[in-house]
Amino acid sequence: MKRSTLVRGTAVTGAFAMALTLTSCAGSAADQAAPSSDLTIGSVDLSADCPATIVVQTDWNPEAEHGHLYEMIKDDFTVDANTKAVTGPLMSDGEYTGVNLEIRAGGPAIGFQTVSAQMYQDDAITLGYVSTDEAIQLSSTTPTKAVMAPLDISPTMVMWDPETYPDVKTIQDVAPALEGNGGVWRYFDGSAYIEYLKSAGLATPAILDGSYDGTPSNFVAAGGKDMQQGFASAEPYVYQNEVSAWGKPVEFALIHDSGWQTYQSSMSVKAADFDELSPCLTELVPVLQKAGVAYYADPTAANDLILQLVEEYDTGWTYTQGVADYSVKTQIDLGLVGDGPDSTYGNFDDARFADFFDKASTVYTDLGTPPADGYTPEDLYTNEFIDTSISF
Repeated sequence: MKRSTLVRGTAVTGAFAMALTLTSCAGSAADQAAPSSDLTIGSVDLSADCPATIVVQTDWNPEAEHGHLYEMIKDDFTVDANTKAVTGPLMSDGEYTGVNLEIRAGGPAIGFQTVSAQMYQDDAITLGYVSTDEAIQLSSTTPTKAVMAPLDISPTMVMWDPETYPDVKTIQDVAPALEGNGGVWRYFDGSAYIEYLKSAGLATPAILDGSYDGTPSNFVAAGGKDMQQGFASAEPYVYQNEVSAWGKPVEFALIHDSGWQTYQSSMSVKAADFDELSPCLTELVPVLQKAGVAYYADPTAANDLILQLVEEYDTGWTYTQGVADYSVKTQIDLGLVGDGPDSTYGNFDDARFADFFDKASTVYTDLGTPPADGYTPEDLYTNEFIDTSISF
């Protein structure tokens, strides 16, 4: 079986998130002087306004959803398997930008704590992947501000056996079907979207089971009776092709379609660093946008790097070429990545963000972790650095 026992979770409740907080890893390349380079700086020069090494903290092991980052160092990089980081000259359109990029793995590499917590423990981190729900929940303790959205729609989903549940098509169909069949919806305990679904009448305590541990064993053992959370850009392929005990298709529905429309893995900075980093972000964010467009046009080299890193990091996470290929295609086909409702890649939709802020604020207030006093959506994100001419 090709599946890891590690959990890829969504945003968790405050008590659980803080309980996972550990000390940060030491000894990364960013702790030292940036590697010298004899490359000629091209049309984009980040060296005057950005750190010599731009450090990005991701939220999981290397995977295709992070491809836009690896696209920028795919041809020249140094791997540190001890700290689970890779560093190389930051390239844009094939030209050197005058700085280096260090990409750090998340999840098991940082003790499964939130990216926000890791950013506040290590001042070397320039940007981190912070989903909107995490940013709202932790705004009073580890405030962050998002500057780009690599993913337009979150891949988080619920999946089921279509042979057992042939009439289930949407999130709205899930609860009645499970209630009628005596099944449960297995999810990662602490997932905030579950609280929203309960408040919206789309899930009931009777069908919810927070025991999901990232392995397929319980889903397989239930023989199709139960449903389970996952990533639409990974698990459907894995269960059909790499979980031999299952070995058949699953169907799924995106949590996004229920109305819980978080921006997954938004590129974010610490709120207190925003003003200082603004000159850098003015030049850097369009580079990030271009890298995303380039990656999805031809992910081959970046995916080769991702697969190499998974092997060298050796965290217990398994990721194959088949999953990477499926992920890229599925992200595009489902609109998980793309220009969204307009013609720009990487920006945030103002109305959507405001709607989600209201929903998430209600959920987190009920959970005892309300957003910071006086916070508005504008405190959590900005489109000011986005180049509106960059699109898929």
